[in-house]
Amino acid sequence: MEQQLKYEEWFFQSDYDLETARDLLQGGRYIYCIFMCHLSLDKALIGLHIKRFSQQPPKIKDLKCYLKKLGIEPEEMYLEFISWLNKLGIIALYPEDLKKMMEKFQHKQTNDIYCQTQEIQQWLKQQ
Repeated sequence: MEQQLKYEEWFFQSDYDLETARDLLQGGRYIYCIFMCHLSLDKALIGLHIKRFSQQPPKIKDLKCYLKKLGIEPEEMYLEFISWLNKLGIIALYPEDLKKMMEKFQHKQTNDIYCQTQEIQQWLKQQ
């Protein structure tokens, strides 16, 4: 028996991941905060896909591809951030040089990433 797909579960997980990102930000674990921001938007997009189409999308970890499948064209500022975070999330998961990345992403920039992610996540959940 197939389990009923519930977009609310994916939105809940997106919220949970964003809370985890906040905790990582506060703890100075900036690289993993960035990854959790990516994961939060990924799960919000999965939830939105289920809400709209009543089916599970492929798990592809490509935020722009999800937007395309959903037919969503966010404002330019959101699209630029999503494109950037899409690349950055994978780099944060598999950094070639962790120390170099840690030097680049300190509190202010990571906080900006977190805040922008939070704004976009709320926008996605309202679609």
